[in-house]
Amino acid sequence: MRRRREKTLSEADIALWRQVARSVTPLPGRAAPPPEEPAAAPAPPPTEAAAPVLVVAVKPARTTPPPLAPLERRLRTQLRRGTQSVEAVIDLHGLRQDAAHAALCAFLRREQARGTRLALVVTGKGAAGDAIFGEERGVLRRSVPHWLRLPDLRPFVVGFEEAEQRHGGAGALYIRLRRHRESGA
Repeated sequence: MRRRREKTLSEADIALWRQVARSVTPLPGRAAPPPEEPAAAPAPPPTEAAAPVLVVAVKPARTTPPPLAPLERRLRTQLRRGTQSVEAVIDLHGLRQDAAHAALCAFLRREQARGTRLALVVTGKGAAGDAIFGEERGVLRRSVPHWLRLPDLRPFVVGFEEAEQRHGGAGALYIRLRRHRESGA
């Protein structure tokens, strides 16, 4: 039977652990442990070189937005019948990918601040004909849904779907925007 060799923690390790333990919030219903009084550490001998201490910054957990949701059937029916209208439209035709992404981000931010709930993003279906020099047809048509799923735009987007034919069909997307909440802290 092998005996486990016991490790002793250095003062730097203990200090680091205490720092991490202070940054953690206890589970609901549990009390926080009382703070420990640090024991007076003996000074290291002057001949020893002090090892560098690694300080780890603990970031607070970021809440992730809920998964994307499709448009409700009732809203789709209202859009198809024309009883519900789109509140804002952006047309990304003719823009390069980087410019289109920047324009889309700015548009969603601005419209959410205005209280817009339903927006239309027109991407186009792509140029007709063969692709030249490796360029693909409908780059924005494929890229915009990908962008809407990325973490930087998720705080703005509840969900999205392909638009009805009268609003552009496969070359446009309906986007439901999240309500704008003022950050109090």
